[in-house]
Amino acid sequence: MLQSKIILGSEEWCSFPELGIPIIKARVDSGAKTSALHAINIAPFKKEGQNWVKFDINPIQNNVKTVIHCEAPLVDKRIVKSSSGFREERYVIQTNLEIGNSNWLIEMTLTNRDSMGFRMLLGREAMSGRVMVDPEQQYVLGQPTSDSLKEVYKNSEKASSGIRIGLLASNPELYSNKRIMEAGEMRGHEMHFLNIKECYMKLDAKTPEIHYRGGLILNQFDAIIPRIRPSITFYGCALTRQFEAMNVFCLNSSTAITQSRDKLFSLQLLLQSGIEIPTTGFAHSPLDTDDLIKMVGGTPLIVKLLEGTQGKGVVLAETKKAAESVINAFKSLNANILVQEFIKEANGKDLRLFVIDGKVVAAIQREALAGEFRANIHLGGTASVIKPTTEEKKIAIRAAKAMDLKVAGVDIIRSSKGPLLLEVNSSPGLEGIEGATNKDIAGEMIRAIEKNFKL
Repeated sequence: MLQSKIILGSEEWCSFPELGIPIIKARVDSGAKTSALHAINIAPFKKEGQNWVKFDINPIQNNVKTVIHCEAPLVDKRIVKSSSGFREERYVIQTNLEIGNSNWLIEMTLTNRDSMGFRMLLGREAMSGRVMVDPEQQYVLGQPTSDSLKEVYKNSEKASSGIRIGLLASNPELYSNKRIMEAGEMRGHEMHFLNIKECYMKLDAKTPEIHYRGGLILNQFDAIIPRIRPSITFYGCALTRQFEAMNVFCLNSSTAITQSRDKLFSLQLLLQSGIEIPTTGFAHSPLDTDDLIKMVGGTPLIVKLLEGTQGKGVVLAETKKAAESVINAFKSLNANILVQEFIKEANGKDLRLFVIDGKVVAAIQREALAGEFRANIHLGGTASVIKPTTEEKKIAIRAAKAMDLKVAGVDIIRSSKGPLLLEVNSSPGLEGIEGATNKDIAGEMIRAIEKNFKL
């Protein structure tokens, strides 16, 4: 019985002929129950009355120019908890696996594995009764050379369309930034990462310029995607404004980013557009703390730093004494704060709706860790796919429009009096929402730029 089984190492090369994937490297993992295949642009469709799903794959790690377009019968949709802790609904397909001289039918889930080391994960259900794993070995069945890989995939590379796009940000290793760079390259554009701190500008009425480290003049860009972290909002927006002065298209404008970072001003803009928010108070002096607490309906209440982000600078005060202490402590530091009604019935959950060019392209529900009052993926909260209501979609679209943002992460909380808007983020992260929804949101951002150039 043992002699009839295939011996595999911890990493092996395999293929999926029915999907048109001639060779792909897989992580052989008996600790994982289900097999998973990297997929983007996933879309279900009907074929001869049957449920099918189509998707794209970059079969070679760190190579986004090579793209295979696949389609397969859809056998199921399942909620899967990924290794990073996200709960996501995945499409499940069935197809033939070829490995060595053997082939058999396996089930695989489709998910974006850009943040993983392998495009393919071979789980124990697919190996049961057929395989033995020697974890100390790799490529027991052989491996291709780089030249043979190029030959196999020579007809799968996308041609460049000539658009030159700069990603204006701080950290090239951040998931969101890597995905945007990859998405632009995959769609045939020339992508450049521009570190905000290494840019400097020349103010001139006739020839405004932005220079980069070493004196390089950045005057060849068609479009800029600003991804400005809160700590450098002032300088990042100044650079964005300079690009605008040079007639470069900016996906989010400097004005929109600036006003989105001012939580008080942004809430005032949203209210002017008729969008409901939790009752909120703002004061310069701590002398009227008691009335400020009454204004928002008493305790428990939320105290927020105006400059806070990603859940930092947000405090739940459960009693009047605690609220007075927190408010007075912040005020003694000359910190600008908002005092906001606490929506108890939300039960530590909120919605993040991702709006691009006036359309909600994805939505997730974020849930706080046990004992926490606010959902925050950055602090260990979880994300799951959710279908927003028509009203919630309208609120998100109106909010992005009120802030004049082409790309926005809109946070909404469900209350007993209906959906309420918490805040609008001008540089929303992609990792949680792409991981949970399997949607190519980075690609949607690139498509919004293409639309501006009528590509």
